[in-house]
Amino acid sequence: MVQTNYLYDSGWVMKAAGLIGASAAVATVIDTGSATANVKGEIIIDITAIEIDTSNEIYDIVLQGTNTAAFATDTDIVDLCSMTFADDAVQRTDCNRVSTIGRYIMRFTNEYNGTCYRYLRLYTIVAGTIGSGGINYSAYASIDK
Repeated sequence: MVQTNYLYDSGWVMKAAGLIGASAAVATVIDTGSATANVKGEIIIDITAIEIDTSNEIYDIVLQGTNTAAFATDTDIVDLCSMTFADDAVQRTDCNRVSTIGRYIMRFTNEYNGTCYRYLRLYTIVAGTIGSGGINYSAYASIDK
């Protein structure tokens, strides 16, 4: 097992632990400090619970960027990267793996089509038959220096 240490800064925590049972944006917005600075790093996602009982649940964790802190205008928001967690029966690619609890690493940059996006947030898309569960995870960004 590869064990990598990632720089932890409490100012870059994107989501505290908690259950998500419906699609929603995480309230925490990270300010990278500049709309002209290209930021690269990893999103460290620690999943502590995931409901895939009926084998049709899909969870997408999406890193979004914008240059307006309030994320108020949908046309200004871009999806920078994402990761899908699901049962192997409903994976959208040839991935034949059941998602489980554990740590997942999602590489990212805030640059998209020549534009750097200053403000970042996570958005969780939930689909399928969700009972009393959902996905419980925490996440933080670790910036490459």
